[in-house]
Amino acid sequence: MKANVIMETLRYSGIIALAVFMIGCNLSQSEKISDEELLDKVQKYTLKYFTEFAHPINGMAVERSNEQHYSNDVVTTGGTGFGIMAKIAGVERGFISRDQAVEQLTRIVNFLDTCERYHGAWSHWYNGSTGKTRPFSAKDDGGDIVETAFLMQGLLTARVYYNKNNPQEEYLRETITRLWHEVNWDFYTNGEDFLFWHWSPRHQWEMNHPVRGFNECLMAYVLAASSPTFPISRDVYVKGWTESPNFINRNEYYGIELPLGYAYGGPLFFSHYSFLGLDPRGLKDEHACYWTQNVNHTRINHQHCVINPNNFKGYSEECWGLTASDNHMGYSAHSPTNDLGVITPTAALSSFPYTPDLSMKALRYFYHELGDRLWGEYGFYDAFSIHHDWFADNYIAIDQGPIVVMIENYRSGLLWDLFMQNTDILEGLEKLGFYYQE
Repeated sequence: MKANVIMETLRYSGIIALAVFMIGCNLSQSEKISDEELLDKVQKYTLKYFTEFAHPINGMAVERSNEQHYSNDVVTTGGTGFGIMAKIAGVERGFISRDQAVEQLTRIVNFLDTCERYHGAWSHWYNGSTGKTRPFSAKDDGGDIVETAFLMQGLLTARVYYNKNNPQEEYLRETITRLWHEVNWDFYTNGEDFLFWHWSPRHQWEMNHPVRGFNECLMAYVLAASSPTFPISRDVYVKGWTESPNFINRNEYYGIELPLGYAYGGPLFFSHYSFLGLDPRGLKDEHACYWTQNVNHTRINHQHCVINPNNFKGYSEECWGLTASDNHMGYSAHSPTNDLGVITPTAALSSFPYTPDLSMKALRYFYHELGDRLWGEYGFYDAFSIHHDWFADNYIAIDQGPIVVMIENYRSGLLWDLFMQNTDILEGLEKLGFYYQE
């Protein structure tokens, strides 16, 4: 009898201890925190990917946090452009100092000025120590005009923001202007009526990948038309981008009309990457209102996760967001038409300007309900699947950057306001037939 009492006491004590341990483990995720405090926390932690985890020599964004990639010095141009914009938000929020951001950006532009370039354009990846191109694929070992556009979007935003009359910021503005003028956008048409994504000194145009609309690449055409030195003509934009068979849509999905693009809108990064700086709030042309385009694209993506036609575990009103990311089998551009049961936090969080209430529900679900399985040193890990019981343990630059930038655009419009102060851009948009009203 006495032994039974002792065993029961120990069992009860063990349950209490376990409960206390579990409460302690999840305390950081269950604290009471306001919406504004939570947005601050997400931006601050995510930004560290581009500050603390940046390449130690040149300040560029490391492609991904997996150890084998970091040890191989793989840095990314597009992800660096996103990170440049994220750091501007960080300065404004007081997460990093202006001097710290200027110092890192100076190292970045010095690297970009001396690394291998191809008619002024940069490669997708570089060896961060040598400045040599790191091939993205067998024949993608030269210039990448789309990654160049994402990088230049960040640089032109920084040129406006760092406006003080001191030697450091004057140097940045002068160097960025020169790099901007050196990109030969027209060369990347190869004499055709559209931009080609790649050119290589070894393989020339063998990749043969025309940039057609509608997808994430609008920024490439906007910058190409805006260039004061090597611009494309309006005909290249019209024939290459707007006359694409996948440009006009105007069908309804889940009762929501989609003006442009693929069926169901495609992955959500289509409404993020070019619109980190390009302000969709007052942007229209003869084809669409781009605010409506991006809002409806996001709503369709959300509604797909709510209706959940594939019956994946975990999808809900709060748990949504399909875009390109890692998954349990590798990597894929997830969308309603390529749904593998994988949710990517950047999809919902980078959509804050378009669907603030739905994005806040997702943020609180990711943070409070999934807790430490999804939250780490640099914010939310790349992706997860409740259906497949899989959670990523890594970060990718092009997914982290838009979180910080688009949350800031939702909160203050900062990056939109800065980018749209570039007179070259305003002239280029007018040339292409866009109407922009602040």
